[in-house]
Amino acid sequence: MSDEGMTGLSEVTAQEDLVVQVALRAGRIMIENGSEITRVEDTMTRIAKNAGVADSKLFVMITGIMMSITGKQNAQIEPVKKRTFDLEKISAVNDLSRQFAAHTIDLVTFESALIQLEKHPKYFPFWLQLIGAAMVSGPLELVFRQSLTNFPMSCVIGAAGWAAFYWLNRWVKVRFLSEFAAAILIGLLAIVAIRFNLGTSVDDIIIGGIMPLVPGVPITNSVRDTLAGNLVSGPARGVEALMSAAAIGFGIALVLRIM
Repeated sequence: MSDEGMTGLSEVTAQEDLVVQVALRAGRIMIENGSEITRVEDTMTRIAKNAGVADSKLFVMITGIMMSITGKQNAQIEPVKKRTFDLEKISAVNDLSRQFAAHTIDLVTFESALIQLEKHPKYFPFWLQLIGAAMVSGPLELVFRQSLTNFPMSCVIGAAGWAAFYWLNRWVKVRFLSEFAAAILIGLLAIVAIRFNLGTSVDDIIIGGIMPLVPGVPITNSVRDTLAGNLVSGPARGVEALMSAAAIGFGIALVLRIM
């Protein structure tokens, strides 16, 4: 084979490797931030097709992704070592994928944007998260218990519980322990609020306070993945959601038992 042929072959191989690398990075970011497996597979497939790869093979799980191009010996694996919930990142990856499909950005720019997204995540500031937690706790307490008297304390204690979870999760890096500790704090604050006549029902305040911690997204994704035929990732997400629910329940039960 001539030197020009070898150079052309090397360029094609490098381009295919870049396609796989960008698709894997995009898929990992989506899984790390709470996307369902079906959406990840669809986004990665579209990235490959828009890059000129007509046939690619994917194997996506919540703990790792494998991707290869049919007929090529260039399969790559991307581990997923952390999982959180940030729908802003998922939306950002989808927007970049659409821009790439519209040819407004090239593959190199796409990869650079993904790297920047990981370094500088689009996440809400802590104070806004506290307000969001309060606005989840209080209104849901009204929905489930119809107690306007306990609305203010549900908002305050829900925000306090989320603050505890947020900071512990940054230090401990174990979500279930952070949820357990936050649930204990919520239970203690609810009991203190009742003893100081700041509310009328411990149960009502606790129900509102734990709502920001309830694993709604994992449960939803578990059902969606299972219905889509992902019988490994779906149940795995379900177990993860069950462990979160158990951590919250054990924390509240411990406080009520002791106090």
